[in-house]
Amino acid sequence: MNAATKKNGGTIKVTQIGSPLRRPKDQRQTLIGLGLNKMHRTRELEDTPAVRGMIHKVRHMVRVETD
Repeated sequence: MNAATKKNGGTIKVTQIGSPLRRPKDQRQTLIGLGLNKMHRTRELEDTPAVRGMIHKVRHMVRVETD
């Protein structure tokens, strides 16, 4: 666990709820970067500014749960 993770509070749970079909290529690639490339897949990710930025980009296709 790095300093950014400790500072921001650990992990967040992200679930894909929207389809990447007919979306811009960069949004599909962002989902893949988050480890979400199929519907209803859930990942637990470090709560860092980079991850938060990726989530913001695809916020209409994901559900976020903080611990």
